Amino acid sequence: MRVVIADDAVLLREGIARLLEEAGCEVVAQAGSFDELMLRVRSYSPDVAVVDIRMPPTGTDEGIRAAKQIRAEKPGTGVLVLSSYLEAQYALELLEDGAEGLGYLLKDRVSNVEEFVAAVRRVAAGGSALDPEIVAQLVGRRRPSDPLAELTPREREVLELMAEGRSNNAVAEQLVVTERAIEKHVTSIFNKLGLTPAAEDHRRVLAVLRYLESGPA
Repeated sequence: MRVVIADDAVLLREGIARLLEEAGCEVVAQAGSFDELMLRVRSYSPDVAVVDIRMPPTGTDEGIRAAKQIRAEKPGTGVLVLSSYLEAQYALELLEDGAEGLGYLLKDRVSNVEEFVAAVRRVAAGGSALDPEIVAQLVGRRRPSDPLAELTPREREVLELMAEGRSNNAVAEQLVVTERAIEKHVTSIFNKLGLTPAAEDHRRVLAVLRYLESGPA
């Protein structure tokens, strides 16, 4: 797996590079700004770019803009955006045109090396990865007419794990139940939310997030 890393904080960038290299990934290039990132991606065509959300020149949403541009120019390159803050709206903006090969994690997740590397690999393979805290914030919102009110506590657990980008098998392992049991929960969730389940997990993620976003907060 070939990786490009972009972050204007050199120590963090080098740290992420070392973690990924120790996990067997090939870090082909590093960048410290939006323009440098785009140059590296165009030059090396990596499997995935791990990108800070805020970089020069403006230090605002360069990571989101870069992700959209990379996906437009290099659809085979996944993009995992890292953020220091919980910004659910940025996550939704990132996924608004599709969740394939995209992810959004808080930088704190990097400290859990196994999960971080798994998220990078999932995004590189065309799946998705969304930070659990953002998922919990979206799922936990209250509305005058809450579309999640009919879900059982177990179905809410399944929904949160599914929205993180986990497959049915991964959800089953997390909750220590059979995959068949998860399949039944997923079917029930989509029936209650009025959503048609797609064959691919990352498409289900996008459907759930869009539904959650559409209701009044």
